[in-house]
Amino acid sequence: MAALAAVRLGLLRGKLRGRLGAPAFCSGDAAAAPGGAKLTRAWQAEGIRNVVLSNPRRRNALSLAMLKALREDLVCDSNSPDLRVIIISGEGPVFSSGHDLKELSREAGEKHHLEVFETCAELMTLLSKLPVPVIAKVNGLATAAGCQLVASCDIAVASEESTFATPGVNVGLFCSTPAVPVGRSLPRKVALEMLFTGEPITAREALLHGLVSRVVPADKLEDETLRIARKICESSRSVLALGKAAFYKQMSQDVETAYRMTTKVMVDNLALEDGREGIEAFLCKRKPLWSPGTS
Repeated sequence: MAALAAVRLGLLRGKLRGRLGAPAFCSGDAAAAPGGAKLTRAWQAEGIRNVVLSNPRRRNALSLAMLKALREDLVCDSNSPDLRVIIISGEGPVFSSGHDLKELSREAGEKHHLEVFETCAELMTLLSKLPVPVIAKVNGLATAAGCQLVASCDIAVASEESTFATPGVNVGLFCSTPAVPVGRSLPRKVALEMLFTGEPITAREALLHGLVSRVVPADKLEDETLRIARKICESSRSVLALGKAAFYKQMSQDVETAYRMTTKVMVDNLALEDGREGIEAFLCKRKPLWSPGTS
């Protein structure tokens, strides 16, 4: 019932914002690099929000400022019914090289180090809590916290040229925080080989072991990612939100507890307006008419 209440509250907030005339999407573009350049670019159209890591000169490093900009782009109006799916990508040949090592120097101090890692952990855990699916679109290198970002997304589509690594051990900083989602996405021995050696794996190896969900030629990456995003947009937003929350909750439970919880979620799903509409449409052999905010 709590999951159902959360979905209904999110939909209500989205409807209220629309009535009050609030903007459909506000970007976190205020965060900028020292030179004044914006660290992220974001736009939204037809239910799809694109968020681009836009600091290629620094290999899209997840500096503290970048992490904060990315977080703002993700959470802004996330309960709006107009938002259906989020795509995260990187500008240039590197998706993300991970943390900015300049921020992890001795001079930066332990307090700053703690802020960087806590902010990063907050961002990564946020991805599974968002009410819409999040897709990583990877074209290039994703290392350390960049690989962590890919592993934390709900879906990941990669180009054939992409590679993935957790090379922190090579500079004396074991990738302990990237190991959290990487170790939950890959078989233990594969994850530990990556963590112990720092050696990269190819996109095909990442697909084989479950780090990414699809690998395509680079010239097909945009089209394939959009195809998946548009397919998601065809489904009920409230049903997806309920299902995503239930999926991640049950993953941390034992099987019997998970079945008890998801059995209740199935009943809650049928109580949703779109749950009732979907069943009725199927029985009447017609296309369902989802609630507002659903294509």
